[in-house]
Amino acid sequence: MGDLVLLRHGESLWNAQNLFTGWVDVDLSPGGEAEARHAGELLSAEADLDLTVLHTSVLTRAIHTAELALAAAGRSWLPVRRSWRLNERHYGSLQGKNKKETRDLNGDELLLLWRRSYDVPPPALPADEAAAQGHDPRYRDVPPDVLPATECLADVVRRVVPYWEDAIVPDLLEAAGRGGAVLVVAHGNSIRALRKHLEHTGADEIVDLEIPTGIPWRCRLDEELEVTSAGYLGDPELARAAAEKVARQAG
Repeated sequence: MGDLVLLRHGESLWNAQNLFTGWVDVDLSPGGEAEARHAGELLSAEADLDLTVLHTSVLTRAIHTAELALAAAGRSWLPVRRSWRLNERHYGSLQGKNKKETRDLNGDELLLLWRRSYDVPPPALPADEAAAQGHDPRYRDVPPDVLPATECLADVVRRVVPYWEDAIVPDLLEAAGRGGAVLVVAHGNSIRALRKHLEHTGADEIVDLEIPTGIPWRCRLDEELEVTSAGYLGDPELARAAAEKVARQAG
């Protein structure tokens, strides 16, 4: 099979401010732009990696990351497919709130439940805010009853896996015929959902998987779409440190 590369967007402006972001459309911080360019350099350094198609969410931070990374890799011309199904997890009424302040207000146990439980979503957006989200033109073709007002990771898995099967797998099959690779630029939780499906990870384990920003994860798949090898590109210590930085965001 062709290779699959998963890349979490670079640090966003709200990541830098330690705010819950979810579906709020914020751009990259200057540091995130640098991470995206470095990701492109890592991609171009893989002599046997022939990227043939790009998939992203419909959120600016993922789109901007992909543009900067592919420019640095000399692959700006790649065909692109975008889907709301690759969006970050919807954090409901937590969106826009500071993570440490939310911890101080609600306690460690409740914050951990909202952030890291597999099947417990945060409090939902108020009805009027959820309705306003539905008027965003990027979701005009999505049935209103499908758009979330909050999500747990299990919800993200339920929306990501059909996109994997219907859109990404066909591109992998096509890429395999010419030794190519598919690049997916998305978010911490949508990538976590993809890796849960690919690696058959249990619900109790996947919630502890930290996804670093701006570092490509490459995996090779066999004909049954089973992972035969996988790892982050570049310095493994840099990937480990970046994952630990993500884990410390709530304090």
